[in-house]
Amino acid sequence: MSYFTILCLKRSTSLNKYWLQKCLKHYLIYHARVYSTGISNHHKNYITKKEHVSRRKALRVQVFQEIKQTKRKVEEIIEKENIWTVPNLLCMGRIVVSPYFSYLILSQDYQIALWLLIIAGFSDLADGWIARTWTSQASKLGSFLDPVADKLLMGTLFSSLTWVGLIPIPLTCLVLARDVALVTAASYIRYKSLPPPKTLARYFDPTHATAQLAPTFISKLNTAIQLSLVAGTLAAPVFQFVNHPVLEALCYVTALTTLAGGVSYLISKNTYKFLRKKSSTKSPD
Repeated sequence: MSYFTILCLKRSTSLNKYWLQKCLKHYLIYHARVYSTGISNHHKNYITKKEHVSRRKALRVQVFQEIKQTKRKVEEIIEKENIWTVPNLLCMGRIVVSPYFSYLILSQDYQIALWLLIIAGFSDLADGWIARTWTSQASKLGSFLDPVADKLLMGTLFSSLTWVGLIPIPLTCLVLARDVALVTAASYIRYKSLPPPKTLARYFDPTHATAQLAPTFISKLNTAIQLSLVAGTLAAPVFQFVNHPVLEALCYVTALTTLAGGVSYLISKNTYKFLRKKSSTKSPD
């Protein structure tokens, strides 16, 4: 091997070594940058997560404080009243005894059902008289509870008497349809009158008076006529005057007043009112 060949090999070896060192340097610099960028991103992500946690805690505390403030404001706006009054207890009694009416009629114990209906009618008159006479016994809940008790009692009586064939089916369907519509409207009024937060617990809390209902004159007249029809129908098997013309005429009158009572709630402007502030006096049922 000549001296020139050896010199060329030596030069190429040093040159390759130079390029290898240069490439290795660039490789190390690139990986160092990537590693530093990864550490920086990880640190930033850690700080961001920490900030999110702290913000979430602060938001949770703020929400709880706003809920407490809202509850205080609601307690100031909504009137909490005593619901354990004599009229309300009488209304609850009519609601509780309604299924027993159905049992008596389906068992054809018409005489017992008639006497029980007379007692229920006197209790309906008594609760209104007590609420009007003693203001301490009046309540906003009674304005809802009294018509609900009447509708439930009448609906049970009409359905049971129709089942045994003493009242026509179309009349019972008309009475039930109107009562369902009125109960639905009362539920909607309760929802609209309830200040936020509108929760189920507060919606069904009877001590929170948020609205008051006022039945129309035609509706009161219709209740009296329906009660007369039911009483006469119960008395018919006892005193042997089933299908009497007077009862048939009373069915038509009941249908007419039922329709008129439903329309009166639509056209009247004073059937209900929202209670926004505490009042020193209480309106009667």
